[in-house]
Amino acid sequence: MNTTDDRQTAQQPSHKPKFTFPSALTVLAVVTVAVWLLAFLVPSGQYDRNASGTPIQGTYHRVGSGQSFVDRLNDLFLAPVNGLYGVQDEKTGQVGPDLAGELYGSAGVFLFVLAIGAFITVVFATGALDRGIGRLAHRLRDRGALLIAGIMVVFSVLGTVEGFAEETLGFYGLIVPLMLALGYDRMVAVGTIILGAGIGVLCSTVNPFATGVASSAADISLGDGIVLRFVMWVVLTAVTVAYVVRYARRVRRNPERSITGFLPGDRDQDAASEAEEPELTGLHKAVLVTMGLVFAFMIFSVVPWASALTGDADATPYGFELGWSFPQLAALFLCAAVLIGLVARMGEQRLSSMIIQGAADFISPALVIVLARGVTVIMNNSKITDTVLHSIEGIVKGTSSGVFAIIVFVVNLPLAFLIPSTSGHATLAMPILAPLADFAGVSRAVVVTAWQAASGWMNLWVPTTAVTIGGVALAKVGYDKYLRFVWPLLALLFLMICVFVAFGAILT
Repeated sequence: MNTTDDRQTAQQPSHKPKFTFPSALTVLAVVTVAVWLLAFLVPSGQYDRNASGTPIQGTYHRVGSGQSFVDRLNDLFLAPVNGLYGVQDEKTGQVGPDLAGELYGSAGVFLFVLAIGAFITVVFATGALDRGIGRLAHRLRDRGALLIAGIMVVFSVLGTVEGFAEETLGFYGLIVPLMLALGYDRMVAVGTIILGAGIGVLCSTVNPFATGVASSAADISLGDGIVLRFVMWVVLTAVTVAYVVRYARRVRRNPERSITGFLPGDRDQDAASEAEEPELTGLHKAVLVTMGLVFAFMIFSVVPWASALTGDADATPYGFELGWSFPQLAALFLCAAVLIGLVARMGEQRLSSMIIQGAADFISPALVIVLARGVTVIMNNSKITDTVLHSIEGIVKGTSSGVFAIIVFVVNLPLAFLIPSTSGHATLAMPILAPLADFAGVSRAVVVTAWQAASGWMNLWVPTTAVTIGGVALAKVGYDKYLRFVWPLLALLFLMICVFVAFGAILT
């Protein structure tokens, strides 16, 4: 026995592997198995349904699932496949890839996410968006408060229309030195980026990864509830911008009040203010205009204008309404990606490469949607979905519509922590939450708004999101200090969200 080697080994510090929160795919894989096992214990049951397929309150009754162990095992095995293109049999209600009936899987949303990925990647490859934001920063460099507000509003607009979040990580190299050169601290840069984009995602109006996926799972139009979400976005964005600007002015007047303090050299940075203004060529302007027109057309195509303008949910659609859904939107963004590539004169080889790369980069959120939908297939085939719905119905029964909306918001907070993917969270939760709205006499669009607000509010601070934890790391700001900075705003936003969703529920 070599005692010297043993002694040296004993003296070496043990490096325990650091715990990292599992990815959304892993979480949903675990959830799939857990739900499959629970289906053996939860009694099967169902509601009677009306002509539109909506559950009728008070009609829940126990029924047998009619499944053998082999049938259940087959459901587990085929869960991802059924989540993509499972078809629901009209007579039995069972979902499978080889049945006849209506599509139950998320194939439309899956392709839509890939198309959005291709479009966004092509836009970023042109450099137009980066240059545009850089030009805005340079032009407002002598007006600090206006600069902060301008960048936050741009990020918020991008967040509310296309879920702009992870993309913000590329802007710290520009915005951190710029804020330091203007006499602010690193926390101002963090607040400008994280809260700017985050509040837009929280108040998503047509964000395909939040509002879009949730609306699809709730079986409503992407444009339903857009008026409430737009007003909410305007107010909450203004409050968030004012909060960051107030802190920035306080630090500039009195640097000792900075939460983060200053690193060596922070007070000497002036390179950003002296740098040349990024050139925005005619080609870049054309790309930005085209991008804006694409998103404007998307909004036009999905909004139920007759309902939005008259306030009547059953109003006859105007002749100009398109009523587009995910298949059409997927085609729109694929065509838009090609159009952007042609405008930017990319060439066939590079454009094809960017479209493929974009779809590949977005395969993860697309698969999250498929896995989450697979969980609902297991619940549907074992006939426990209505049992779970019935148990929750007892909790919210007798509550007012406003209280119901607040409960939906609060209940989704822990779910948002466990499943930080907005797409996966929506696909998993909405089949249960949407019918509850029918029982409470509340529009399903309000449930979508309450759900996405819960997801967005959590993602402003939870350490399981790359946007937050990666952002504070890039800015060299302690996570604990970020929490100290943001908690008063979080409390204010929490109260305001409750007011908005309650008000929206009362009006429906």
